Amino acid sequence: MGSRNGGNTILNKLFNLFEIGALLFIICAAPSTNAAADPPAEPAQNNAAVPALPPPGTYRIDPIHSFAYFGAVHGFVGLVRGRFDKVTGTITVSQDPAACAVDVTIDTYSINTQWSERDYDLRSPAYFDVIKFPTMTYQGRGIRRVSDSSWTLDGSLTIHGVTKDVPLTFTYKGLFHHPPGEPARAAFHGTAGLKRNDFGMTRDTLGEIGAHWTGPDVDIEIDVEADEKLPAK
Repeated sequence: MGSRNGGNTILNKLFNLFEIGALLFIICAAPSTNAAADPPAEPAQNNAAVPALPPPGTYRIDPIHSFAYFGAVHGFVGLVRGRFDKVTGTITVSQDPAACAVDVTIDTYSINTQWSERDYDLRSPAYFDVIKFPTMTYQGRGIRRVSDSSWTLDGSLTIHGVTKDVPLTFTYKGLFHHPPGEPARAAFHGTAGLKRNDFGMTRDTLGEIGAHWTGPDVDIEIDVEADEKLPAK
């Protein structure tokens, strides 16, 4: 009899523990009405819509935080990538799109394709001829909207002493202060395309792109940070 009562006591305790565990499982598994109504908070910068352009003013390109990359078709199906390590210039923003302007200078000697032998060749007279043309420039005035967040600048690119019209499509990424207390800094991302033959770089192009290549054979990608250093217009 004592053994039976002891057994019942143990069973009752186990049953009570089971009920408590089941109750906790139901509470934990039930969907939270607060979570459904209040999604996880995100940084304010992500929630706010980025304006199409930064406030009017002239922004000086920061060469330490700006990068100009290119990809050149190689052997019809390959792609050689590289960059220029020294980019300087200004970006002028106005409420009038026709008054917006870009003036960029790139040090041609700073070309870097991660292979010194190829870089040396690209600096030769057959390509950038860096002794005679130590810089290449991109200048343009007036922009036109192509979407809610992107614009096109019909600027002029000068390489190897040759100037051609090369449209640049860009997006304004936002404005921030770095470090805190310093003038506002704007970030932009731009893309363009060109034909190397248009700039007198014709050596080996027949074997690289053929005689019937119609589109651009060099793609350009630019990421720029620029400080507002000069008075706004």
